[in-house]
Amino acid sequence: EVQLVESGGGLVQAGGSLRLSCAASGFTFDDFAIGWFRQAPGKEREGVASITSNGGTTNYADPVKGRFTISRDNVKNTVYLQMNSLKPEDTAVYYCNAANRAYVRYRGQGTQVTVSS
Repeated sequence: EVQLVESGGGLVQAGGSLRLSCAASGFTFDDFAIGWFRQAPGKEREGVASITSNGGTTNYADPVKGRFTISRDNVKNTVYLQMNSLKPEDTAVYYCNAANRAYVRYRGQGTQVTVSS
């Protein structure tokens, strides 16, 4: 069974940090690029960060550049999103997605991040 399980969300004050994890199972993890997305109430889903299958290339959305860091451990089949200097506008449900070159896609159930002002 394919699974992507996000964890690490919670409530944090503005300026604080959280580290999200995305644990994968049921597929060949190191064949897949991973992306973190988020969706706030009443807003469109937006991409936050992505990392290639071997971890060699990362990309970030402008609102999170310099504050968030994506990384992966292909031994543990896990991708991380370190989020620092959090802002209230970072409040959203955060999802991880996996995608390979054959356009196979998997998505997790999400984890809530709430940043209080």
